[in-house]
Amino acid sequence: MNETLKTIHSLRSVHGGFSTTEVSSEDLQTVLGASVRAASASLRQSYSIVVVEDRGLMKEVAQYEASKCLVYCVDFTRISDAFARLGYEATPQTILSFMAAAVDTTLAAQNAALAAASLGIDSLFTNGIHRAPLDLVYEKLMLPRESCFPLIALFLGYAVAREGKPKGRYIGPGLVHFGYYRRLSEDQVHEMIGAYDSPANDLGLTQEWASAGMDHYLDWLHKRDATRVPGSAKIQTVQDALVRASFWAG
Repeated sequence: MNETLKTIHSLRSVHGGFSTTEVSSEDLQTVLGASVRAASASLRQSYSIVVVEDRGLMKEVAQYEASKCLVYCVDFTRISDAFARLGYEATPQTILSFMAAAVDTTLAAQNAALAAASLGIDSLFTNGIHRAPLDLVYEKLMLPRESCFPLIALFLGYAVAREGKPKGRYIGPGLVHFGYYRRLSEDQVHEMIGAYDSPANDLGLTQEWASAGMDHYLDWLHKRDATRVPGSAKIQTVQDALVRASFWAG
């Protein structure tokens, strides 16, 4: 296994907390330089990265604390400003442009996590910015209300206690399809449920399902996801932000 593959397979999310040790400015610049090397539709790089170094602020807007918090935003503001400077009107943004930009943004964020891991820096991806009041995130980070949407946060630092091997990942039937898509058979569904429950595979993101007396990890997952229904206050807030940013027709 080469060094790149070793780095990929070493990736882990730090949920146990980050120490007070700081990521150096040099390492941060290295991570950011690698981040922007990600593939980008039409070389537009339709994203912005807000680097938060105030631990109190990152806790307020994204629920966690670390040395650095990189908030990755889908963002067309920079390009629109350049168009205006050249005498052009801003191009309309749609859900399709948002989808393309969200892919660009996520690829850039993953590059950052990989670069950080190669430097011995731990990380945590989180959608905590969507659990905080979204208006607060816009206000505290001074984000443009139009053409910009905070997509995901990446925390960087050093774990208080490094766990053993990284958690497993499912790679059985139903995940990778060769030639064409295949639905799982009943037996394969049963095997997949067992794979998620197996301590040897260490696939469950949390053991709360077992401590709550549930039989399967997917019991816990379904119960959690069932609360995220269309029309709920939180989802409506996100939809309103997308409409305001001109990404969604409403």
